[in-house]
Amino acid sequence: MSKNFLTTKLTPIIAIVLCYIFYLSGYFQMIIAALLLLIASAIEYKKELFSSLGFQPKKINIKSLLIVAPLLGIAIFLFYSYVMLPSVTYLTGQPIDLSVFEPYKGNLPAALSLLALMWTSAAFAEEIVFRGYLMRQFIKFFGSSKISLVINILLFGFIFGWVHAYQGISGQILSGITGTLLAVIFHIRKNDLWFNIAVHGFIDTTALVYIYYGWI
Repeated sequence: MSKNFLTTKLTPIIAIVLCYIFYLSGYFQMIIAALLLLIASAIEYKKELFSSLGFQPKKINIKSLLIVAPLLGIAIFLFYSYVMLPSVTYLTGQPIDLSVFEPYKGNLPAALSLLALMWTSAAFAEEIVFRGYLMRQFIKFFGSSKISLVINILLFGFIFGWVHAYQGISGQILSGITGTLLAVIFHIRKNDLWFNIAVHGFIDTTALVYIYYGWI
């Protein structure tokens, strides 16, 4: 068995299986999964660890990160809140379950603590796991044809929704649609993970504002 096979084929498979086992254990944390996949990337790509995930220094653009990404993130959340949410709720007959966020309504210290967690566990960790690692590994294994790309985007959009099961079936569907949109953005932006992290972060930040004031 060649060293190249171990690093480029076996390592990512083992890392993904470990993440899945960790998820089934009931103690899954997205930050831990992100760290595990960072280690797998380091083994496979070594010095090119960060660029392999989409952290491209040449694509760090202040205008994109501080103007375009926030506006896009806010727009996606508004679409989520006023178009997708009522539509999905009507179709499923079940309201989204946001009870886990109840303690943050009107509680500024708790909301600020959650904001920090959202940016680390959701914006950074979820984007590293789903877009930076899983999407790019899929391309490595199955190519970048149009059919492969569609399957790639839809598959990880579905899994993204699946891991949000705590929001009920409506929440899973909505999260799946949001994950699919983020996957499309990642593809359009040519694997610019910085931009995806910013968009994801501002989607969640806008959502937190709505949760804090009881608007959702």
